[in-house]
Amino acid sequence: MAAETRGSRPWGSRLLGLLGLVSVSVSVAAAAWDLTSLRCSFGTFCECDFQPDFQGLECDLAQHLAGQHLAKALVVKALKAFVQDPAPTKPLVLSLHGWTGTGKSYVSALLAHHLFRGGLRSPFVHHFSPVIHFPHPGHMERYKKDLKSWVQGNLTVCGRSLFLFDEMDKLTPGLMEVLQPFLGSSWVVYGTNYRKAIFIFISNTGGEQINQVVLEAWRSRRDREEICLQELEPVIAQAVLDNPHHGFWRSGIMEEHLLDVLVPFLPLQRHHVRHCVLNELAQLGLEPRDEVIQAVLDSTTFFPEDEQLFSSNGCKTVASRIAFFL
Repeated sequence: MAAETRGSRPWGSRLLGLLGLVSVSVSVAAAAWDLTSLRCSFGTFCECDFQPDFQGLECDLAQHLAGQHLAKALVVKALKAFVQDPAPTKPLVLSLHGWTGTGKSYVSALLAHHLFRGGLRSPFVHHFSPVIHFPHPGHMERYKKDLKSWVQGNLTVCGRSLFLFDEMDKLTPGLMEVLQPFLGSSWVVYGTNYRKAIFIFISNTGGEQINQVVLEAWRSRRDREEICLQELEPVIAQAVLDNPHHGFWRSGIMEEHLLDVLVPFLPLQRHHVRHCVLNELAQLGLEPRDEVIQAVLDSTTFFPEDEQLFSSNGCKTVASRIAFFL
């Protein structure tokens, strides 16, 4: 398979291909360890293929992530501070929240792409989906054992590892508790130095609450760029605590405040969807065509019913709609 080149990754069809590269099976945790250890004998302290490109990351976020001033600022600030710290006291733990299609998975894919030389193909980037890796609630004890072994083993191989947990709102509560020791500020867990790892959790939980804050701001004629994290963080945290289907429900991870940043993704308006359409057309090497752009916008459902303000699925279906109208 050809090596992945660095550069822009527009929001759309490319994301599906990127994420498809990183589905890993917990049951095969030891498969790559021996080969990797030859390249990095002291995995705890080795940077492995960690090669952060902040300029590229900021460029891609500025050009391709529509309508997310908070997410752009929070992610870059937290990431820079963490990476530039030669001896962090704990891993970086980000939790991404928002409505479907607002860019959460896209941002996580960009982070992998701009942090690791191998991008999403890197053996040090690990992507978990509850549907694929933890589908049966009755197997929870086995999943806990496997997940703990996977994380511990891979951090032993390389302290600079990235762990992505998708669809946290579909994850059986209790499983994530095995990660709690890895997310805190202890120096060593199970004999493993883990403080340079990055954990990213993604969910739609809190999306409705974020939408309501943005809607109220619009009704009050406030610019959405005036919305700040302090307005959204409490309602997101409460939404997680109140959701019995979320992986952090009644979790010590929430109680111990081990999430460094709750990153809100705001609902997308019509001009944001237009931005996504233009990006996708550019990725396809096509000139903007007003009739195609308008057809995609006209086929997109917006809410609430009265205001017709926010896209019901963000930019998630832009790529497929463009293909239909070309």
